[in-house]
Amino acid sequence: QVQLVESGGGLVQAGGSLRLSCVASGRTFNNYGMGWFRRAPGKEREFVAAINWRSSFTYYADSVKGRFTIYRDNAKNTVTLQMNNLKPEDTAVYYCAADRQGQISTRSLVYDDWGQGTQVTVSS
Repeated sequence: QVQLVESGGGLVQAGGSLRLSCVASGRTFNNYGMGWFRRAPGKEREFVAAINWRSSFTYYADSVKGRFTIYRDNAKNTVTLQMNNLKPEDTAVYYCAADRQGQISTRSLVYDDWGQGTQVTVSS
């Protein structure tokens, strides 16, 4: 099992930025596909962004494209979500997820391991 620990959430005004980090345990992090998802109050969990094992491919939800950037540092077992120009509708708990087979997907069922989540609140 891979343990994932997110950090970096908080309260920010609309138009501001936050950087979320996810640190993974395990020696084979560089083989994992990694994704970020979020769940807003009263809504289902939704895909945000994903990156493949060697950072050659990234994918974003339309709602965050151009504002969020996902990247990873395999030497530090870390995947980061840089969030700029935040909007109140970005308010949610953000989760990091790992696929040990190296796949990336918008579907949460593909991912094997999940972090505990970090709260992001954007005020208007």
